Amino acid sequence: MFSQSFLQLNTIFISILIEAIPFVLIGVFISGFIQMFITEEMIAKVIPKNRFLAVLSAAFIGALFPACECGIVPIVRRLLLKGVPLHAGIAFMLTGPVINPIVLFSTYIAFGNQWDMPLYRGGLSFIVAILVGSIISWQFSGSQLLDKGSLHTHCHAPGKQTFSKKFVGMLRHAIEEFFSVGKYLIIGAFIAAAMQTYVKTSTLLEIGQTEAASHLVMMGLAFVLSLCSEADAFIASSFRSTFSTGSLIAFLVFGAMVDIKNLLMMLGTFKKRFVMYLIVYIAIFVFIGSLLI
Repeated sequence: MFSQSFLQLNTIFISILIEAIPFVLIGVFISGFIQMFITEEMIAKVIPKNRFLAVLSAAFIGALFPACECGIVPIVRRLLLKGVPLHAGIAFMLTGPVINPIVLFSTYIAFGNQWDMPLYRGGLSFIVAILVGSIISWQFSGSQLLDKGSLHTHCHAPGKQTFSKKFVGMLRHAIEEFFSVGKYLIIGAFIAAAMQTYVKTSTLLEIGQTEAASHLVMMGLAFVLSLCSEADAFIASSFRSTFSTGSLIAFLVFGAMVDIKNLLMMLGTFKKRFVMYLIVYIAIFVFIGSLLI
């Protein structure tokens, strides 16, 4: 019995890593590109000074940015180090993994070529990103990053090097970033695999009998399963006969913004107090928004 459960845990663990690593690689290479090719002056031209407009513009940029939640944290960290305001970075981080075209199309396919689910998912994600980013803009100042010094931001000024040197620098930064976030991915994948192995889905289904409870259960399930946002809609669609549309949207939105591996990456990047507030705000707005659906 033990050997069977351990084999199942190992299989799930490896499958999560195989699913996540390509997106982490994409994320760290984009992070390296931002470090070497994007200057602070370029960012200053794109991000408005007004707090709300900065959040709004960053949310729109995130919506056009095909990034998974597995790789979005290193991208946001690099943007913050380049001078992007925290509230704009968070709005970008919350919309990027959910509203991008790849995720919305996979949601459309998973739910039988119907547009209501991708529209609900994209709409609620955008609203949550705007609300959370706006609150963050008033509550927190500074980048809230844990350790700026270890990221070598003092060297490699983008505008003063040849293309070849910038490209080599991009690869070096990508490698450093991968090993920085990779340990959190491995730990998170293992915890998620253990939860899927030893926590029975039937137990969660029994808990979610009322409307409000079903939304909370699906949010908890999304956190535990730690699926990449490009694939989670196919799992959500399997619960259509059991859960309401609103609770499925809660699963699709909350899981793409917060899961085990993503939480560990955030804890390894941002101050713990900030992360806790961020998770609470996301959970509250996703829960209320999904109930309204």
